[in-house]
Amino acid sequence: MSTTLVKSAPAQQPAPKAAVPAIPLLNTPLALPASVGHQLVLAGLFIWRFDALVSDPVSALQISLPVVVLVQAAYVTLCLPAAGSSGAKSSKKPRIGDKKKSDSREPSAIATAVISLLLTLILTPFLHVLCILFGAPFLTHVSHTFLCCAHIAVLAIFPIFYVRGSDPVPLQAVLGISAPFDQTFGGFVGTIVGAWLGAVPIPLDWDREWQKWPVTIVVGAYLGYFVGSKLVGNIFYGKRWAVSEEKEE
Repeated sequence: MSTTLVKSAPAQQPAPKAAVPAIPLLNTPLALPASVGHQLVLAGLFIWRFDALVSDPVSALQISLPVVVLVQAAYVTLCLPAAGSSGAKSSKKPRIGDKKKSDSREPSAIATAVISLLLTLILTPFLHVLCILFGAPFLTHVSHTFLCCAHIAVLAIFPIFYVRGSDPVPLQAVLGISAPFDQTFGGFVGTIVGAWLGAVPIPLDWDREWQKWPVTIVVGAYLGYFVGSKLVGNIFYGKRWAVSEEKEE
């Protein structure tokens, strides 16, 4: 009686996930000063409009939103590589003096900014619903909540779309907090965490005018964006918050 040995097929290893790179600033003389100026302009606008925000949140948020959009649009187009460009695919910070290879297929910064802004506006109602699920007023203060969400979206989501595009892999890494830190991801995390912490003073029995909805949420979002984008994003550049098994292709 003969026996036949049958070798079992080796178990297929899952394909390694493509690494999501950190996004450096553009290698241009204007990028670094524009990045610093961007934060100074936003901080100055926030301080200037704070009293108006406390006295009339809806009017203050509505008037300042177009200005914040323009400031963010100038920041991303002057300082960051557009999604699909060679700069957005490399995690290495360019050296001073390095020559950039010309590529006629490089995406337009302005077109990418416009598309990213449209995607951000489309997601704002979903962010509004998410805020309601987390405790925001449902039947009252609708305009307050929507404008607050619009500011959060322009701060946190707009730059992410600009440098990452609509590719689901890097977007999943951002949502899963496994993307490497850079100015865009640091700003995203800082804005969300800051807005969440900003809700803490609202239920406290202090009877302060600035405790009304959504003043502290907006304050927390802007402070978190400032800290996360420029401080955390630069100090921890390229480091990952979550441990992942991503490998370079």
